[in-house]
Amino acid sequence: MTADNKIDATIKMAAGAGPITPPRAAEKILGVARDLFYRRGIRAIGVDEIVKRAGVTKPSLYRSFPSKDELAASYLKVYDKEFWARFDEAVTAHPGDPRVQILAFLTRVGKRTQKPGYRGCGMTNAAVEYPDHDHPARVVSEENKRELRLRLRKMAADMGAADADTLGDGLLLLIEGAYISGQLFGEGGPAKSVARNAELLIAASLA
Repeated sequence: MTADNKIDATIKMAAGAGPITPPRAAEKILGVARDLFYRRGIRAIGVDEIVKRAGVTKPSLYRSFPSKDELAASYLKVYDKEFWARFDEAVTAHPGDPRVQILAFLTRVGKRTQKPGYRGCGMTNAAVEYPDHDHPARVVSEENKRELRLRLRKMAADMGAADADTLGDGLLLLIEGAYISGQLFGEGGPAKSVARNAELLIAASLA
């Protein structure tokens, strides 16, 4: 099995995407890296700490992940699948009603921002850490954000907004603001009302 295939297998396992069973070491490494990268940031975590916490050797890590950069990208690919699973869950729960769909999604975002240890969006955090657009982690992050922007604009158009692109971008700005302010203010902060602010923005845009 090639290194890329091992990474893909690990990602599929972690995301619940199939019955593929990856090497145990790769599974443990990705699980530990995911936790550390999200809580403390990717740059702050070294390979030595990951392998120590995972209880594996450094060669085991590099057999599954060619570099720390690729490990970071693999973590974000898992994060991406989980993000869209949450987004799609809100969409499928309210078929044909994009206005309720986005408000349902944002209600859950607002609730998550109030939990202890909330660290915002892993994609947003990675984009801030890596300004180089060619960095593997940055590439995954940008793809996620571009797709989110497209979907929000499409949902705004389906709502009947006269200026759907502006409404979609406004919703994106609210989401990103919730991710950041949730880390800054924690419980009781402005992020808890992201759904209500989105509701007001949508109402003003459709009036």
